[in-house]
Amino acid sequence: MKTLARILLIEDNPNDVEMTLEAFADCNLVNEVVVVCDGQEALDYLYRRGDYAERQCGNPAVILLDLKLPKINGMEVLRRIKGDPKLKTIPVVIMTSSREERDVTEGYELGANAYVVKPVDFPGFVESVKDLGVFWALINHPPLGSVSRSV
Repeated sequence: MKTLARILLIEDNPNDVEMTLEAFADCNLVNEVVVVCDGQEALDYLYRRGDYAERQCGNPAVILLDLKLPKINGMEVLRRIKGDPKLKTIPVVIMTSSREERDVTEGYELGANAYVVKPVDFPGFVESVKDLGVFWALINHPPLGSVSRSV
């Protein structure tokens, strides 16, 4: 029986969420994708508090993180994830429109596993997301404690 890794998508732009989910569907990636829209909600999900207090135990196999988020920005979310012994092994891929070198440098210094600049055009965006999804959800071996579920 094959297991599927959970993906946490932290993105406040509804269009980017829709395109990401479409890209996953286009490449037949059927992993559960949990979408949260701001940094506070992301931390609530990861720490199983608030609306997520009753969620299934375990960490996502990968986090796709936008930087420009309401409430708590993406860099602070990354800082908290990588500073917590229970969360720091979760791979985090920054997916952002920022090409600023200071953002790239800070992201890697804080422990990001990859930094992807979102292509402006739809086909480029879809292709990037497909590649990310296939690698992180299917090819990469997730850390111990990542959520898996059977199909």
